[in-house]
Amino acid sequence: MIDYGKVLSDVVQDIKPSGIRRFFDIAASMDDVISLGVGEPDFRTPWQVRSAGIRSLERANTRYTSNLGLEALRREISEYVRRKYSAKYEPLSEVLVTVGGSEAIDLAIRAVTNPGDEIIIPEPSYVCYEPMTKLAGGVPVIINTKAENNFKLTPEELSEAITEKTKALILPYPTNPTGAIMEKGDLEKIAEVLRDTNIIVISDEIYAELTFGEHRHVSVASIPGMWERTILINGFSKAFSMTGWRLGYACGPKPLLTQLMKIHQYAIMCAPTTSQYAAIEALRSCDEVVSDMREEYDARRRLTVDGFRKMGLECPEPKGAFYAFPSIKSTGLSSEEFCEELLYRKKVAVVPGCAFGESGEGHIRVSYCYSIMHIEEALRRIGEFLDELRAEKTTQKAK
Repeated sequence: MIDYGKVLSDVVQDIKPSGIRRFFDIAASMDDVISLGVGEPDFRTPWQVRSAGIRSLERANTRYTSNLGLEALRREISEYVRRKYSAKYEPLSEVLVTVGGSEAIDLAIRAVTNPGDEIIIPEPSYVCYEPMTKLAGGVPVIINTKAENNFKLTPEELSEAITEKTKALILPYPTNPTGAIMEKGDLEKIAEVLRDTNIIVISDEIYAELTFGEHRHVSVASIPGMWERTILINGFSKAFSMTGWRLGYACGPKPLLTQLMKIHQYAIMCAPTTSQYAAIEALRSCDEVVSDMREEYDARRRLTVDGFRKMGLECPEPKGAFYAFPSIKSTGLSSEEFCEELLYRKKVAVVPGCAFGESGEGHIRVSYCYSIMHIEEALRRIGEFLDELRAEKTTQKAK
């Protein structure tokens, strides 16, 4: 009998499964569950994008592309990033098409990390950064951002975290799960801290198109002195509602991108060809569609935030992505306890904040990429749940 504990990687065995999936698995086994848990747009991929993918299949464009991706797509990405975020990249050597933004993150971390190198990760944040760092042999250095700072990374927090072993900073804004953003002034302060170092910035900008209010997304690569040290990561899943197409990209200086490409070349070969043809059309013709989706998300955002505040829960205003991160500390329950009780008692699925790092404890992540009707019913059930918890507390005190 083989001892799998001895043959499997110690690093892999020590990594915990995603804290998000457990609640989805439970919810999938129940009837009449309303989910505000999945970070996936409920909009269909725009028709012109689907049509471009269909045409590519009809024309039998199904062969491998260049490892870097179709040249036409890389040119469109380069132009898109320039006109949207004022970051200029040479399409033939500074743009790499990947299998989703997640592959681009993995490539970036592996390309810069030697065993023992420290990677700074602000949390709460997307669940992949810490395990990917460990898989690359790096040491995650966690900065617990704070609700009172709107979950922004401050220059003081960054300065305190930097050591002689620091290799990279992951900058995940707009952020999943908090919806926090970094404005231009915030990024300039971060740039000042990094200016005389060799620290690389891995900037995950997958939610760049989804910012609300007067401030649109600013890429850290557009800040003076940051382009040469930044790997900009983005993709098509969120803005263009193309999650299942699995397509992302990384942009950066040629000396960096060359190393990402080598890993991609040996591990992946190239991103899906059909998806690449579809993505060309997305970048060329979908500005108005994306703007319309953003307006709808904004309406859902305001409904969600107002709903939680009316229930008596503190809820920081999310200015990006499509998540709210209300505090449930007043209930006396942990994040996991709250989510389990809510799921079993009211059949509403949300994600415990602790799934995104220790600093997420006391919060829940609520996705508002669902219809208004769907959100309203979920909020009604959550309100009932909170009323029941408060009544139970009152009864216990009376005893």
